[in-house]
Amino acid sequence: MARSNGGEILTHLEPGGTVPTIIDTTVWIDFFRDEKTEQTDLLEVVVRRGDAALGDLIVSEVLQGVDSDREFRALTRHFSNFEIYPMPGRRNAIQSEVNYRKLRAKGFTIRKIVDCWIATFCIERGFPLLHNDRDFDPFEQLKLKVLR
Repeated sequence: MARSNGGEILTHLEPGGTVPTIIDTTVWIDFFRDEKTEQTDLLEVVVRRGDAALGDLIVSEVLQGVDSDREFRALTRHFSNFEIYPMPGRRNAIQSEVNYRKLRAKGFTIRKIVDCWIATFCIERGFPLLHNDRDFDPFEQLKLKVLR
């Protein structure tokens, strides 16, 4: 079952869903390391139904961890099979900082600005996020939909 910690049930596991699911760097890393997790299982389902998508920031984060040119080329080809959304930009940069300030006022510290950009992108567009990173948890208070 796919659900959000915020209590919202996400029913995007039916074939032909129209809302893409953004797959975070943490899930891709686990997948490429052949780690079996709940999130990698969900990744396979989302990819099979054609709803997996990435952001340019996520592609950059994954490729940053690649050592060999051969693996870099293979991953670049692999990611070309998915919709890749531009995540930074003026609007997202400003809204990310608004969200950062809201969460900081509630006592949360967001450790990486990239996570703030990714979460804000998903919130603003209503896209669910599949991740394995506790740093995204506070964003559920700001209506981030998480595929679980």
